[in-house]
Amino acid sequence: MTHDDARRLLQAAGLPERWAGRERFVLLAVGGHADALLAALRQAWEGDAQRCRRLQVVLLLTEAQPVTAADAPSVPGQQRLPAPPLADGSAMTLDLLRPPSLQVGRGAHEGLREGLRALRLQADALLLAGNGWDEHLLRRLGSLAAPQATLAAFTPQGLPAGLQAAGFRLQAGTPPQPQARTTAWLQADFAPRFVPRPEAATGPAAPPGDEVLVLGAGLAGATCAQALARAGLRVTVLERHALPAQQASGNPGGLFHGIVNAQDGLHARFNRAAALLAARSYRSLIESTIVPGAIDGLLRLQADGMGAAAMQAQADALGLPTDYVQAVDAATAAALAGLPLQVPAWFYPAGGWLNPRAVVAQCLAQPGITLRTGVAVARLQQAEDGRWQALDGEGQVLAQASQVVLCAAHDTLALLPPACTADWKLGRQRGQLTVLPAGTTGLRRPLRPVAGGGYVLPLADGAVLCGATAQPGDDHAGLRAQDQTANLARYAALTGAEPPPADTPLPGRTAFRLLADDRLPLVGPVPQPSARHEQPRRIARLPGLLVCTALGSRGITWAPLAAELLTAWVTGGPPPLEADLVDALDPARFVARRARKSTG
Repeated sequence: MTHDDARRLLQAAGLPERWAGRERFVLLAVGGHADALLAALRQAWEGDAQRCRRLQVVLLLTEAQPVTAADAPSVPGQQRLPAPPLADGSAMTLDLLRPPSLQVGRGAHEGLREGLRALRLQADALLLAGNGWDEHLLRRLGSLAAPQATLAAFTPQGLPAGLQAAGFRLQAGTPPQPQARTTAWLQADFAPRFVPRPEAATGPAAPPGDEVLVLGAGLAGATCAQALARAGLRVTVLERHALPAQQASGNPGGLFHGIVNAQDGLHARFNRAAALLAARSYRSLIESTIVPGAIDGLLRLQADGMGAAAMQAQADALGLPTDYVQAVDAATAAALAGLPLQVPAWFYPAGGWLNPRAVVAQCLAQPGITLRTGVAVARLQQAEDGRWQALDGEGQVLAQASQVVLCAAHDTLALLPPACTADWKLGRQRGQLTVLPAGTTGLRRPLRPVAGGGYVLPLADGAVLCGATAQPGDDHAGLRAQDQTANLARYAALTGAEPPPADTPLPGRTAFRLLADDRLPLVGPVPQPSARHEQPRRIARLPGLLVCTALGSRGITWAPLAAELLTAWVTGGPPPLEADLVDALDPARFVARRARKSTG
C-alpha cells in the first residue's frame, strides 16, 4: 500500500470528517502495510484543527514484518504505544496486536482469526487491507463495530456479500469492481438488524470532565489517577496517611522486568506486555533523574539446570527478540553483573530498578489530580442520584463521584460488600528488606540488579538493597533479626561477598502485599453480589465501582498497564490487552471460576 492508497482508504472511511469534535474516536485497522497507513493517519489527524481529543488506533497485523513507524519491537501480544500529547492536549495512542501465530511460522489467515478473537472494542471506523477474509471473520468484524461505524477496504473481490451478512451496508458510491483487477475499493456503513448485547454490563462510561474518586495513594492509586486524568477526567485521590506511598510503595527501590515461560501462558504474556509499557513509561523519568533508578538491564538467574543454549532456543521458539530478553551464559552474566555468578541467566535489556515513592509523587503532580491526605474512608454508599459517596467514621460525606476506583490494597476488601468479594481468593503477605549502606565493610555492589532466590540492586546513594522475605498471614509490622539474617544470606549467595555479622544494625523496612491465589492483579469493575456466569465478561457489575489491587511484589512492573486497563474500563475505551488477558485480570474471574466448578 502506497501513501496515496492509505490516504484514499482514510477518505473512504469518512475521515477526518467523522472524528471532528469527538472526545474519543476508535479506529481498527487490519492488515499489512502498517507504515504507510500510520503515516497517513497521523498526518491527517495532526493536520486537522477539528480533530478528536483522543484518537485510539488498534492495529491488527496480519504479517510478521516489524512496524518501524511505531518504533515497536516484534513481540507477540498487544502493546500500547502512547505518543506525546499535542499542544492542545489531544493525544493519539496505538495498540499494536501481533498474534503469536505469526511468530512461529503459521499463516496470516490463522493470525487474523486469532487476532480478531483477542480484541474487545467498539470501533468507530474499520480499515481493511489484505487477504483471507471469510464469513466467520467478517461476522467477528460486525461484533467489533460501534453503531454507525464506517468501513473502508482495499481487499480481494467477493468481500461485499460477506460484509452484508455481517451487518454492513454498502455505500451507494462504492465503485464497481473491474474484471481485470484482483482488488477493489469498498465503502460500507454498519447497519445491523439488531445490536449485540455488550459483553460486560458496567454502566455508562464516565464522560469527559466527570470526576472520579481514587482511594489510595500508593503506586496503584497514583498510576490510575494519572491515566484517568490524561483521559480527560477530574480525579480526586483520598489517602488515609499523612503522605502518599506509605505502604509497599514507600520502599527505597524495586525491580521491573518481564518473564519467560516455555508455554507462554497468561502470566508470561501479561508480564511481557506490562514490562514493555513499564520501560516506556519509566525511561524518561529515570534518564532525566526525576526518579532515582536505572534502566540498563536486569539479570534473572536460571537455577533449574537449563543451559544458555537451551534457554535461547526457548526464546527463539516463542519469537522473543533480543531487545526484550536474551539468554546469557554464566560468564556473560557475571560480566554484566560485576559479580562471580555461576549459572546462566535471562538478561532483560529494558529491565531495571527505581524508587517507587518518586514515581508516585510524579504521577500525583499531574494536572487534573487533587490529592487529599489524612482522609480515612470508613465506608462507601450509593446516593439516590446513583453517585458513590465516601464516608468517614462518623458518617460524614468526604467526597462523591459517579465512579470510584479502590486502590487501597487490603483495605479495599473492608470497603466492599462482603457478598461481592466472597469468591475472591486473596491473601496478605509480609515482606522485609535490608539495606547495606555505602560504607559497609566489604560491600560488593552489582553493576545491575540481579534476581533469583531473592534480589540485590544498587541504590543511587551507593547502598545495596537486598531481600525480600515473603511470609503469608504474618502481621508483624516491625523489623526482625531473623529476617535480616535471611536477607544477608541472599546477598551473600548472589554477590559472593562476605555479609556483615548477623547482629550488625542495618536499615530495613517491612511492608505488606496483597496477592491473589493465581498471582495476577484484580483490575476492573466489581461484580454484583448475585451475579453468576462461566465467563467473566458476562457477569453483571455494580455500576461505577472498580478496583485496581493485588499487585503483590510486581507493582512497579504492573502498575502502568493496570492503570491503562482500569482507565479503559472507566471510559469505555478499547482495553490495552487481549480479551483473554482482560478476563484473567477481571475481578469477576473468581465468580466465573466457581460457576464453572458448579456445572463441571
